[in-house]
Amino acid sequence: MFTHSRNILLTPIEYLKGVGPTKAELLRSELGISTYGDMLTNFPFRYVDRSKIASIQHIQEDGGYVQLLGKINFSEIVGEGRSRRLVANFKDTSGMVELVWFQGVNMMEKVVHDGGDFLIYGKASRFNGYWSMTHPELERLEKVDLDNFPPFIPVYSATEKLRQRWLAGRNYLKLVQTLFLQITENDIIENLPLSIIHTHRLMNRFLALKCIHFPDTNLNLQNAIHRLKFEELFVHQIGICKLKLNHKKEQGFRFDKVGENFNSFYKNYLPFELTDDQKEVLREIRKDTQVGIQMNRLLQGDVGSGKTIVALLCMLLAIDNDFQTCMMAPTEILAQQHFKGIGELLKDMPIRIAFLSGKSKAKEKRETLTLLAAGEIQILIGTHALIEDTVVFKNLGLCIIDEQHRFGVAQRAQLWKKNTLAPHMLVMTATPIPRTLAMTSYGDLDVSVIKNLPPGRKPISTIHRPEIHRAKVMDFIRTEIDQGRQAYIVYPLIDESEKLDYENLKAGFEQVKQYFPSSKYNIAMVHGKQTVVERETNMQNFVEGKAHIMVATTVIEVGVNVPNASVMLIESAERFGLSQLHQLRGRVGRGADKSYCILLTTDKITPTGKMRMHTMVTESSGFAIAEKDLELRGPGEIDGTRQSGAADLKIADIIKDVELMELTREAAIKLLQSDQDLLLPEHTALRHFLLNRKDKEVWSKIS
Repeated sequence: MFTHSRNILLTPIEYLKGVGPTKAELLRSELGISTYGDMLTNFPFRYVDRSKIASIQHIQEDGGYVQLLGKINFSEIVGEGRSRRLVANFKDTSGMVELVWFQGVNMMEKVVHDGGDFLIYGKASRFNGYWSMTHPELERLEKVDLDNFPPFIPVYSATEKLRQRWLAGRNYLKLVQTLFLQITENDIIENLPLSIIHTHRLMNRFLALKCIHFPDTNLNLQNAIHRLKFEELFVHQIGICKLKLNHKKEQGFRFDKVGENFNSFYKNYLPFELTDDQKEVLREIRKDTQVGIQMNRLLQGDVGSGKTIVALLCMLLAIDNDFQTCMMAPTEILAQQHFKGIGELLKDMPIRIAFLSGKSKAKEKRETLTLLAAGEIQILIGTHALIEDTVVFKNLGLCIIDEQHRFGVAQRAQLWKKNTLAPHMLVMTATPIPRTLAMTSYGDLDVSVIKNLPPGRKPISTIHRPEIHRAKVMDFIRTEIDQGRQAYIVYPLIDESEKLDYENLKAGFEQVKQYFPSSKYNIAMVHGKQTVVERETNMQNFVEGKAHIMVATTVIEVGVNVPNASVMLIESAERFGLSQLHQLRGRVGRGADKSYCILLTTDKITPTGKMRMHTMVTESSGFAIAEKDLELRGPGEIDGTRQSGAADLKIADIIKDVELMELTREAAIKLLQSDQDLLLPEHTALRHFLLNRKDKEVWSKIS
């Protein structure tokens, strides 16, 4: 039977001996530690093997941290002001190391002033031909029981403020030791069902927490890490899978028939034969919309994979069942592109399509809203304007959101309120989501994937060139333009240095004009500091072929379709992430001509930059690139990661622990299939744990 014990873990951290109000505030602001429980789950990020003592003569360059046993026989404070430091000579029988402290000088001077035998630990480096060690940890040998010395010393994350207030290193470790003197096994509630623990042979929770802070053997340390990673991923997957089950219970509209509009378009107006992937996605959506449950499906596909034609066929399915449908895009130009493209495809069919954005003229907007409310408009395409309260549908049955990561959950939710029952939701992205993120950040959605490009799309040749080849690159672009084609030249834009990047863009524009004189070539420039009208006029000039070259920032990453453009030149390509580079590359290769993506970088780039360039040159699959991007940058930096997603994990790593994640997902699904609301007695502890987490708004949906 589950019983509530005293919850000592909720005790404010200031009540821990050695902390107090001032230090507690620092721990809160710097590490997010407010309670005993927070400190318990602030895990070490590495461990020091203190079972080995080296000699100075065996220290190696870049050999990492070492532990030495020897004598301090001299120390002094030298310098003044910021250069003030404590210097001490440390010797063993094989050599000498200079110890240096720049912080806590007065306190450390008291420790080493009398000299004597010390055990020291730190990272040694060569300075002026001698070994030197900055801010080593040290203990007087007489205070160390070498026979019972802990073999693994935990190392915790620390900030400069914590170091200045002596809340880092050994001092923080002493607080954790004090905490464990106050906690017993009864205080650590086992949150995983016994069946899970036995099936997966997991260490119990109290022992795992104790061993991760104070491991006695390497085996116990690895078992503790495994247990806590499993717990974290399992709890996360329980929440994600429960949200998905909640979606499955949400009542929705039935699309019972495939009618005249769908069949007529498919037989008479479909511009190309659908790929097997596209047909499979349509089957999945057809199945979703037949059962009377609201569809929540994510459609991901590479640039140019044909997501839009699938979306249009879904719209026709809705219309055949007497429902209206809408498509929302993040930018005016992308929304206009969809409106024109879909309008062209439907021009010979009896379907009324309308456009709505913040720029729509008042009279035009009033007319659109009137017809929409009367049910005379079947397809509405637009921007964020679609979620305004004044936009009223007669019977909205399907919402399609393009480039879904550009919209927040709250914005999408506004569309759910446009009918008595929530309309079916299809969200699309051309930014492929790595499998690990799909299992975490997007695990509550059903996922469809279009992997293969439609036949006829020519591969894009990707080339990396250093700055010294700029003239040759420009000559190549000139050759392409002289043969009747167009080119993009894109400059990076980073918010923190927007002014600097704008200056670089202007300088780049002037440089491009030197290679392409205005007497012969027309160059359009597009950037975020322009007015909307100026920016879209310049874009339109390029779309219509009036401009040979578009010089732009990444504002053109999404939403420009110019089949005649055959070259994408990316300036300072090393400053872009892989997924962004792939998105930019996808702006070309849309026509009949051979297309090129040229990555121009500085002559010297970092190893990570070189890896990005190599990946772009050798990989064409957006999914492979997304996986590599996740590996290089980590989940916290990937566009579109939800707030409740993978970046919140404390100990597990969604890249390194993907097999464990799959295992915990299977276990979570199996458990929820047997007890969806965790009401069985053996699941009470897990349910209680979920409902009392800091993010309990998410977990409250379990009730």
